[in-house]
Amino acid sequence: MTTDRRRSRRAAARLKAWGDQGLTRRAVLATAATTLGASACQPDLGAFWAANFQKHYQELSDEDKREVFARLEAECRRRYGVDARIEDPPPLSGVEFAYALNLSMCVGCRRCVYGCVRENNQSRSPQIHYIRVLEMTKGSMDVERSDSYYDHDTVPAPDRYYMPVQCHQCNDPPCVKVCPIGATWREPDGIVVVDYDWCIGCRYCEAACPYWARRFNFAEPVVPPNEINPRQGYLSNRLRSRGVMEKCTYCLHRTRKGLYPACVEVCPTGSRKFGNLLDPKSEVRQIIETKRVYVLREEAGTHPRFFYFFD
Repeated sequence: MTTDRRRSRRAAARLKAWGDQGLTRRAVLATAATTLGASACQPDLGAFWAANFQKHYQELSDEDKREVFARLEAECRRRYGVDARIEDPPPLSGVEFAYALNLSMCVGCRRCVYGCVRENNQSRSPQIHYIRVLEMTKGSMDVERSDSYYDHDTVPAPDRYYMPVQCHQCNDPPCVKVCPIGATWREPDGIVVVDYDWCIGCRYCEAACPYWARRFNFAEPVVPPNEINPRQGYLSNRLRSRGVMEKCTYCLHRTRKGLYPACVEVCPTGSRKFGNLLDPKSEVRQIIETKRVYVLREEAGTHPRFFYFFD
């Protein structure tokens, strides 16, 4: 059997497997030469084409976006019986969002973790968390020896302090540099976003991130219909699918409307501070100018917009 014939048969076998599973854009990109044959596996070619060959987010016109949002809202009703409202709040002029976290006040209760899960429609099974809370020994700054799986009857535990870690929205994000298809980028307000419809799941960005802030959907995410947050942003908390990367977006569907991120609202100690880095009167700017602040893994040179400080 010739090499070309063997390749043809292997490609046909892959197409059959993908067709049985429901062909995805990632599979099509993997074998672009067989795109037309693959599309024939779909019962509704128009819907398939719209979902899997959508233009990059940054190329969509306002009319294109309305059509995309309507399709996604209809899909949410069909699959979950939930009436979602998908929006696309743009970056605010003169705003660069930043975080400051008071490690003296954080008690490790993880309410931020679960508030984030509820707000951002993260999978419950398998669990996906954008925020990790590291338990650290007092007097030590060694994150490599920290414990993110602590399980105490009460917190804070004696002689311990806690360091929540999430996407640091870097000014020079390595995750963006390594993406081979431009599925992730930094917005003008400093938020690094992902176009879930363009992500091919190569996980280069996950490997490049020094903060372990990106999550990969190995399985189809499970979110109970009665727990779905229907207020969704296209680039933030809309429902994702298997095989894509996702991450914290500073709840841009909230913050671009003047609200706080969900983790800030649920924090019982007030240890989380959020605001506009460009506003000299903002609380986060005052903290950076008057406190001893530091950034995690400064040696990575990412220039993050996430700062830690002690009282």
